[in-house]
Amino acid sequence: QVQLVESGGGLVQPGGSVRLSCAASGSIFSAIVMGWHRQAPGKQRELVARITGDGSTGYVDSVKGRFSVSRDNAKNTVYLQMNSLKPEDTAVYYCNIIYARSGSYWGQGTQVTVSS
Repeated sequence: QVQLVESGGGLVQPGGSVRLSCAASGSIFSAIVMGWHRQAPGKQRELVARITGDGSTGYVDSVKGRFSVSRDNAKNTVYLQMNSLKPEDTAVYYCNIIYARSGSYWGQGTQVTVSS
């Protein structure tokens, strides 16, 4: 089984930037998709960004142009670069990796708070 550990969250001012990291205990090379989800207080968890095994990326409309997801296969790590942060980006961010056969794995989450 794969364990995921997110890091990089914290308090940031509106307009600022944060880079989240998700380190996997197993290889991400074989993953079919890696995603970042977030859950704000009182809200459903939503997918905000994903990257497929072949490097294709996708984003929810609210973060397009501001967030960028990437991966480093050698480090078994997926990243979420978040720029031009807004208070509405405040949430717990979770890393999710899906493998074709073994299924879905989740990290413990990292808090991102955007506030002045």
